[in-house]
Amino acid sequence: MVTEIGIGMLGYAFMGKAHSRAFREIARLDTPLQPRLVAVAGRNEEAVADTAARYGYERWTTDWRDLVSDPAIGLFDNGGPNSLHAEPTIAAAEAGKHVLCEKPLGRDAAQSYEIWQRVEATGVKHLCGFNYRFVPAVRLARELIEAGELGEIRHFRGRYLQDWGDDPSLDTWRFQPDEAGSGALGDLGTHVVDLARFLVGEIATVAGFVHTFLPGRRVDDALEAAVQFESGPIGTIEATRLALGRRNAFQWEVNGSKGSLAFDMERLNELQVFRADGDRARGFKTVLVSEADHPFWDLWWPPGHIVGWGDTFTHEALHLLRAIGEDTDVAPYGATFEDGYRAAEVCDAIVRSGETGNRVTVEYRPAK
Repeated sequence: MVTEIGIGMLGYAFMGKAHSRAFREIARLDTPLQPRLVAVAGRNEEAVADTAARYGYERWTTDWRDLVSDPAIGLFDNGGPNSLHAEPTIAAAEAGKHVLCEKPLGRDAAQSYEIWQRVEATGVKHLCGFNYRFVPAVRLARELIEAGELGEIRHFRGRYLQDWGDDPSLDTWRFQPDEAGSGALGDLGTHVVDLARFLVGEIATVAGFVHTFLPGRRVDDALEAAVQFESGPIGTIEATRLALGRRNAFQWEVNGSKGSLAFDMERLNELQVFRADGDRARGFKTVLVSEADHPFWDLWWPPGHIVGWGDTFTHEALHLLRAIGEDTDVAPYGATFEDGYRAAEVCDAIVRSGETGNRVTVEYRPAK
């Protein structure tokens, strides 16, 4: 028996489109919980109406409160600006709706903690939109690490480089501290932090700083940090929107006592694997992550027929729908609001370290 769940979407721009496309794709898959696109909300009447027509929402509104009060909606998806993450998401959860909220969960750790705690208290399912956990190569890396294939983990190094921010005239919400909270740190750095936590574990200390290069800009353009994980490994985290020539380069590497893994999102379907028990002269082996037994491949095509960036949102949304339909946990493979909060705490610690010039211990607040 197919069960239907109503979707209410806040946002019609970048993330609104990505999430709407994902739900449309899921409607074509063999899954017991089918999404029904009930309503979409956004501030621009013309744009939100166009989004409703384009993706097949039954109705649209310029007031997100209409989504919260709509009994036909069972899942509230918040793809709006960072300044609209807290109030609508909490209101939807307290109205009994499951919630998906884009990253960063809040504009800082304090707000992220409040969102997590208030939503957790309602008992609904919650997922923070760290979609790169749902790249097949990333999930395969997690599985290899969990299986002990790399041995003792020693190093993590991750960087997220883009170049589109190198324009002083840009004035979208992403460059307004009241709306975004931060710049490259919250936009890109938080993805690196989450992947570090996802693959290696909790971050214990950071030594880093953020920097703004463009005159007059009120948010950070770049960040650098050295980190140590609770389990002992060390690592580096880097992010910027000013790396000319890098369009969307999320690159990371994990080194262990038995081998290493490396990934570049501009080669989304590939995972670089090195095993110390092989011929060292041969170096890394390129694995095309598209085999029938690889993560997520039961949803797609024959081996070798690759998937794209947008499909990560399909995997993410399907994971949440299955958790709702089967009453299973979103964690550990999906990022919960607790994960969103913990990533924010690391990001705040990087800022504090830069302000003081000292290495900072990351202090995580307990659940109430």
